[in-house]
Amino acid sequence: MRDIDDIENAIDAANEQTENMRQIQEALATPVGASADFDEDELEAELEDLEEEELEEELPAPPARISAHVEPLAKQTSSSMQSSDLSELTKLQAEMAL
Repeated sequence: MRDIDDIENAIDAANEQTENMRQIQEALATPVGASADFDEDELEAELEDLEEEELEEELPAPPARISAHVEPLAKQTSSSMQSSDLSELTKLQAEMAL
């Protein structure tokens, strides 16, 4: 009978150790202190906002629009302009023919 009692005691001790390990694992998995108050989705949203702000700071500002006065093409049709444009066109056509 002594052997059966020893076996039962060993099984009880193993079960008790298993329960202790389960309680320890549960305690380690539970957030403690300040981290217990954080919501994972809320933290993720805040991180996305911070990343967007950082990206906006890194991007250069768009250039200011410069208002340039452009004369209509009809006013630029002087004979010297036409010959200049024609010579440029001829040069470009020659370069493209290469």
